[in-house]
Amino acid sequence: MGRSLQFPADTWVRAVPPRVWIAIGIFLLGVVSGLIVIKLTRRVLERIGISSAIEGTTFERTAGKFGTSTVQIVARLSGYFVILLSVFVAVSVAELQFGDLFWSAAAVFLPQLFIAIVILLIGIVVADKVELMVSERLRGIKLPEINIIPVAAKYSVLFVAILIALGQVGVATLALVVLLAAYALALIVFTAVATKTFLASGAAGVYLLLSQPYSIGDEVVLDGQQGIVYEIDLFVTRIETDSEIHRIPNHRVVDNGIVTVQSA
Repeated sequence: MGRSLQFPADTWVRAVPPRVWIAIGIFLLGVVSGLIVIKLTRRVLERIGISSAIEGTTFERTAGKFGTSTVQIVARLSGYFVILLSVFVAVSVAELQFGDLFWSAAAVFLPQLFIAIVILLIGIVVADKVELMVSERLRGIKLPEINIIPVAAKYSVLFVAILIALGQVGVATLALVVLLAAYALALIVFTAVATKTFLASGAAGVYLLLSQPYSIGDEVVLDGQQGIVYEIDLFVTRIETDSEIHRIPNHRVVDNGIVTVQSA
């Protein structure tokens, strides 16, 4: 009878170099640490009130449609960063052929990439929050041109966040400065053009409030609309007809003239 070959159970274990087992241990430790970081980060962000602070922002609503939230996204990114870092450390310890090729670059680029992503996410959330805050402050001004201010504020914050994020991943500083200067110039020109009517209404409102050609309760004809003056503010005059309230920008009041209806 032929003699059967027997392989001890621990033969293949001894055949594996110790550095590989260390690398596997590092990876498993990284996975566990990453999961812990996800939970801790989520709890910390919730404890300091980030969830309530960003409630109602565009990014938060979009995240909600996918069954997640801004806090969960940031927490998961933190955990994934720890896990990915453990992968690179494990590859380096195992001394795989491609380990050295990636490690030197990854050791520098990976943290920068993570910081850039976090900065970008924070920038998106802050930009949405700024837009909501500015819109809330300007809610009482009923002019179409006023809508440009919250949008400009939002994209200004977002643009700065994008520039900082690009700087983290090594984009040339000079290029960022040029982009920022070009954006600032474009924003100034665009805002000046878009708010021309808005500024004209404000100037006309100052004139009307000082000269008082009409007052609340007077019957007037403004911009072709006849009615009773209901309210006067810096930008618009509201007149009430039978069942409607017309909001007339003050610059149109001044441009088209004022007719006061004398009671019989």
